[in-house]
Amino acid sequence: MPDHQPSVSSRKRGQALVLACLSLLLLALMSVLSFNLGHALREKTRLQQHSDSMAYSMAVLEARALNYFAVSNRSIAASYAAMNSVQGYLAAATVSGDLMSAGKKSFYVVAAEEALLCVACRFTCSHCKHIADAIDVAGDFGDEADDYYEKAKDLDEAGSKALERLDDMVDAIHRSQRDVFDKTAAALADGSSSGLSKLRTINAPTSTQLNGGVGGLNKSEFTCVIDGKTCTGTGKPANTSVKKLAAVMTEVANASRPAWAANRGHPMTYLNPQYMQKLTRGIQKQGMSAVQGHHAGGKTAKSGGDGDVHSGSDMNNSGAVIASHEKGRVITPMYKHVVAGVGSYNTEVIAKDGGGSHKGSDAHNDSADHKFEGVNTQDLMACAAEGNCFMQFRADPDRTHDFGQPRVYSYVTQKLRTDSVGKAPWQLNDSAKVTFKHGDQGEGTVELAADEGAAVSKALVYYHRLRSWKEQPNLFGPFWRAKLHPFASGSEAANVLQKAGNSDSAEMANAPNIPL
Repeated sequence: MPDHQPSVSSRKRGQALVLACLSLLLLALMSVLSFNLGHALREKTRLQQHSDSMAYSMAVLEARALNYFAVSNRSIAASYAAMNSVQGYLAAATVSGDLMSAGKKSFYVVAAEEALLCVACRFTCSHCKHIADAIDVAGDFGDEADDYYEKAKDLDEAGSKALERLDDMVDAIHRSQRDVFDKTAAALADGSSSGLSKLRTINAPTSTQLNGGVGGLNKSEFTCVIDGKTCTGTGKPANTSVKKLAAVMTEVANASRPAWAANRGHPMTYLNPQYMQKLTRGIQKQGMSAVQGHHAGGKTAKSGGDGDVHSGSDMNNSGAVIASHEKGRVITPMYKHVVAGVGSYNTEVIAKDGGGSHKGSDAHNDSADHKFEGVNTQDLMACAAEGNCFMQFRADPDRTHDFGQPRVYSYVTQKLRTDSVGKAPWQLNDSAKVTFKHGDQGEGTVELAADEGAAVSKALVYYHRLRSWKEQPNLFGPFWRAKLHPFASGSEAANVLQKAGNSDSAEMANAPNIPL
């Protein structure tokens, strides 16, 4: 038999066929890899957008909570200002009787002077008759005083109750603040309550919920914003004392008072002209009387004394009382002829814890307690039912802490391949892997699609009053806003990733010259 050997050209054709098949296989693999890469990038982009929207939405929720605290703090300050107005009206009602009583004292002085002049003329001049006339006028002033005291007494109980209701309202407002805080903190921790779950449903249904460790970090950031809450943040300022917090609200409340409640002064335009005519001329009919040295006003103060009520700004003012004063004297420079009489008045309406005081006492109604709890009398954590507390911003001078403005983070993961090959035929199989055997060289595996992706985001809740960047963050101005914000450093990102349990990515974030 002849020996048939394949020709050289046949061997070349065989090699070309193998290479062509291999090229087609590589081309097919590259096409499948391209499809898988494109799908993975699209899912990663969707995941990052979802993470960004989560961080921003939680920051908006937090900004709205802080704005609510600011507006409700203003309401609390307005309540104290209203209490000052109530006390002012009670003092003004009381002084209507006290002025008449001072007129009575003044005419007793006039009667005494007339008696001295009567003695001097040996009981032969008109001064002796004027003694009885002055005593009669004093009695008329006394009758008028009794009438006005009765009218004031009718208002005293209603005014005291109004004060107590305003006091109760402060506690009610703070309870609503606590409720908003608790719900906001819960939403920042779980990333799903308060409507946040809709984000996942719309943006990335197959993604995970907000990582619990990162949620705890968000809650801690929010908690540390409020002075008086337990703050575990590294390097954060300690809580301010109860009295210093009280002084902050007291000063804001006093600055919010109407001018009338703060300093009524002279002339006494708030007492109607008919009354003033009766006081100065109507009762005595001859001559005239006048109000001299009158000063009046009210304040949330640490005591009811003149030095505290009529002083200026004081950052040691603990706001223990609501006080209103009316003080001065009624003088009678002329009655029938030149003769001087004077009678002073000292009206005080003071509300404080355990019950206050009311001078002149003839206008006091025994049913009126004049109770006032005081401003911020308890530690914030013990202020659930009473104590007149409020939410105060924890100021932080450290720039690296964004001056106390809170940060919000998001960390979510998602499979970047689909679970159904029917929906993604480019994955080839459920594992998205292809294994090749090549004779003695063994086998190799090509993974066509990435398994899982992660996304991390940061937002900042910041304070900005339009056209005024200089105004420091506070919880009296409702100008809190939210924005997405870059990570300040690799260590910040690494901390978030470490909280999320992704230590490999945390190590990479800490590496130098790695863009975040």
